Parts: sequence; structure tokens; C-alpha cells
Amino acid sequence: MEGKLMRAVQYDRYGGGAAALKNVVVPIPTPCKGEVLLKLEATALNPIDWKIQKGMLRPFLPTKFPHVPATDVAGEVVKVGAEVINFKLGDKVIAALTGGGGLAEYAVAKTDLTIHRPPQVSAVEGASFPVAGLTAHGALTQSVGLKLDGTGARKNILITAASGGVGQFAVQLAKLGNAHVTATCGSRNMDLVRSLGADEVLDYETLEGAALRSPSGKKYDAVIHCASPVPWSVFEPNLSTDGKVVDLSPGASAMWTFVVKKLTLSKKQLVMFINSPKAENLQFLVELVKQGKLKTVIDSTFSLSGAGAAWTKSIDGHATGKIIVEP
Repeated sequence: MEGKLMRAVQYDRYGGGAAALKNVVVPIPTPCKGEVLLKLEATALNPIDWKIQKGMLRPFLPTKFPHVPATDVAGEVVKVGAEVINFKLGDKVIAALTGGGGLAEYAVAKTDLTIHRPPQVSAVEGASFPVAGLTAHGALTQSVGLKLDGTGARKNILITAASGGVGQFAVQLAKLGNAHVTATCGSRNMDLVRSLGADEVLDYETLEGAALRSPSGKKYDAVIHCASPVPWSVFEPNLSTDGKVVDLSPGASAMWTFVVKKLTLSKKQLVMFINSPKAENLQFLVELVKQGKLKTVIDSTFSLSGAGAAWTKSIDGHATGKIIVEP
């Protein structure tokens, strides 16, 4: 592949949204030690991708410009770097890329964040998991302490934006953990969220939904908050005595609440969760798909040349499930 070129989508400055994305032709990258080169079959977009473009992780990401965004991919191994023993040419895999590179025909992935993709899992399904699936998994197992085999104490859990990328997985995983799930979404997605297993579904545009009140009067042991910022005053009356809110996109107000609750030793806590991908957890999710216990809702698919439209749809924030680009 050395010296050959590929199509990619990149931006060369902060800001600009979809209009700043450029379709380019660049050299195919070369895998280093412990890396594999993938011919990409599917790439999933996540809100963090356009938030990085906006400069929300400046100066850490991007590490340099121009930058090819997106990290969640599925593809085929076409070249292996030195000391790679677990993968060979032709292997179908799922990977979490480090820093980006997914909006392209080829990308380099580290083997410690790459797993084999079984034939029962499509490339589109596989690309959906690294950020969204692992965030849902980590928030529930690490922050809430839910046992996904259903052996732990039953918890009442609220999941906001339950028809979105993270929310769809959080509902299904929480039900595997024997939780009672209340979920919020728009009216058009209420039947979908029920089909994922939610026990109660609230339309966030109604007064009851905006107040996050359980229709059965339950108090929440935990909230997996996947939506835009909500004041602590809305969460607090709905929490059990030692309930917690796991905020997946905390703003300044949430960070202040986090500090105050810690300093005052409040039993009700706000927890900020940051996804730290691990191959074994990704493998766990893929096994659930193989067993028919977890499914992926796909909102839409786009070609690489149509990545700008996919980017705009992600920024809009009303996708039902995952947005996929197929190079």
C-alpha cells in the first residue's frame, strides 16, 4: 500500500461544521508496531466527533491539522505491522481508532483496541459499538454498579434521550441487568424505545416528561443522562435517597453541582463519566449481539462523499440510533 492514495474527509481548522469538511485524496497510512491497516467498511459518527471540531477538547484534540475525524470503525485487515500476532490479512474486525481517521477508505488501528468481528455481526452494527455501546456499558457497570447478568439488587433507572446512539444501548443493557427502566425520547420514537425493553417511556416535550417524573411514581436509583443539560433541581426530587445522576456530557453547571455535592457529602450525587474503551468490553457487547440479546438501531447511512450530510445530521441531534458512513 506504500505510496498509494485513498479518499478521505478532513478539516484544517476549528469550527465551521459540515461546510469545513473537505473531500481529499491523501496517502494510505502505514501500520507501525502493534498496528493493523484496515480497509474500512463502515464508520459510525458520534457527537464527540463534531465537538472536537468545535474546539471543545482543545488543545488535546485534534493533535494536529488537517484532521480526519471519527474513531468507530469496522473493516478488513489488509496489512499488519511488526509484532502483530492476533490478526492476519483478511480478518474482519471492529476497532476504536486513537484520535480519529475513520472518515477515509483506509485507517490504522492499534491491535489492543481491535477485536474480530463474527459473521453474525454486520460491519454497520460493529462500527456502532466503540463509543456509544461502551459508554452505555461503562456508565451502567462502573458508575451505577449494575450487574448485567441480572444477579444484583433491582434498580430503578432513568435513561434520557433513549432513542439516541448511547440511549438505545443503555436501555437494552439495563434490562439485561434486571433494572426497571424509565426512558425519555420524542413522541415519534416512543414505540421504538418500548420495543428495546423500556418499562415506562416519557415524551420529553410533555410537562411530565420535562419534569422526568416516573408515571408509576418510582424514584430513580440512577439516571443515565444522555441528553442536553438539565438543571439539578429537576433531577433531585426524582432521585431515591442515595440516587445518582451519571452525566455523559457535563456542562459548567453540572461540574459545579458535582463539586457542591461532594463538598457537602450529599447522598444524592452527580457523577461525570468518561468512556475509556477496552477490547474485552467491546467483545462482551459483540457476544450479546451474537446471542440475540442486543441490537443496533441505525438511523441512516451515507457514502464517504456524503459525509457532510451525515455530519449535519449528527449536529442536529435528533437521530434515531446511529449515523453510519460507508466508505
